[in-house]
Amino acid sequence: MRELVAPAKVTRFLEVTGVRDDGYHLLRSEMVSVGLADRLTLDETADYLRVVGSDSVPTDDTNLVRRALRAVGRRAGVTLDKRIPSGGGLGGGSSDAAAILRWSGGVSADVAVRLGGDVPFCQVGGRALVEGIGEVVTPLPFVESALTLLLAPFAVSTPLVYAAYDVLVARGERPGGVNHLEAPARLVEPRVGLLLDWARARFGDAHLAGSGSTVFVEGHVFEAPGGDVASPVGTVKWCQTVATPAA
Repeated sequence: MRELVAPAKVTRFLEVTGVRDDGYHLLRSEMVSVGLADRLTLDETADYLRVVGSDSVPTDDTNLVRRALRAVGRRAGVTLDKRIPSGGGLGGGSSDAAAILRWSGGVSADVAVRLGGDVPFCQVGGRALVEGIGEVVTPLPFVESALTLLLAPFAVSTPLVYAAYDVLVARGERPGGVNHLEAPARLVEPRVGLLLDWARARFGDAHLAGSGSTVFVEGHVFEAPGGDVASPVGTVKWCQTVATPAA
């Protein structure tokens, strides 16, 4: 048996710089790995995928772990302990796939991005400037930092958020700010706006992680290391975490 660690990623800023002819969005963003992580236990003599800790993660061929195994021509029995919430904008599925790629010896960014735009960064981890559709990863010096993650009790669909971004642009609006996906995410899931507004009123500087639904705050803003807090969108799980260096 072998255990792999798949860290979550936090997108500190995200700019949409254009759209390719094939519909993929071009981005410029800074991503950092954090201590919150999934864990994968591998049995190299078997062939299965089990998920614990989540009822919403599929185990069929759409799962990114299975897709990553196919991409590298390997097989293994995998028990996936999900600790990163699905649909939270923290790259959980991408990081799970990247852990498989690292285990197999790694692949090029051009191959990794076929599994998803966050996979090339997650394969490297640490802190990096990410551009293109995710395949251009420029490592940046590691900076120690603390963050508090507010884990929403709902998921947000990334494809729907990008579709909403395109609708806003077609209307003549140009989403801006630290995260260009915040405005479209508010349209797709109004609870995103409620959670962000509540967090900003309480903590000041709060941002949406990627396409959501997680909201993050710089620093450790609670006295206890973890737990639940009541919010306008229901009970929010929060965790204190730190940035982690490259894998």
